[in-house]
Amino acid sequence: MADRLVLGVDPGSRCMGYGLVREKSGVLELVEAGTVRPPDETLSMRLGLMYAKIEKLLETHAPQAVAVENVFFGRNQSSALKLGQARGAVLAACGVHRVGIFGYDPTLVKKSLVGAGRAEKVQVSFMVGQLLGVRPDWAEDAGDALAVAICHLNRCRFMAAVEAGQPGVTRL
Repeated sequence: MADRLVLGVDPGSRCMGYGLVREKSGVLELVEAGTVRPPDETLSMRLGLMYAKIEKLLETHAPQAVAVENVFFGRNQSSALKLGQARGAVLAACGVHRVGIFGYDPTLVKKSLVGAGRAEKVQVSFMVGQLLGVRPDWAEDAGDALAVAICHLNRCRFMAAVEAGQPGVTRL
């Protein structure tokens, strides 16, 4: 199994979480995690800072894929629009660097890691720490970003098993 490096991103208009996870021979390793909390400036300035951070991460680490949390639609349309714009800044940076982008619904990410689609952030962070073999001391948004990266790696591993025709895994 080849090494695989994935950048996970939890976009937000006020705070963006990011996390890089490497998989070597089926073992997950934390590479880097953090948040971008731009000063309370105009939305365009915040989006520019988020774009610049993603671009720097892509240049520095050259991940094979980027996994991004999809936008969920709540009651506040204005917040959903801003969240979509933050996600757009991430997608634009990935497009410039020609990196494959994969979107995952928050409930799918939680269900794949914790077993429940409505799991609390603390549960997700705990499970991420368990899977990476580290004590979770990151911000919640960084934990969510790491969870998205792990979700993508799990999905890749599963799809490879389906394609290889491994016993117990069948395509229906």
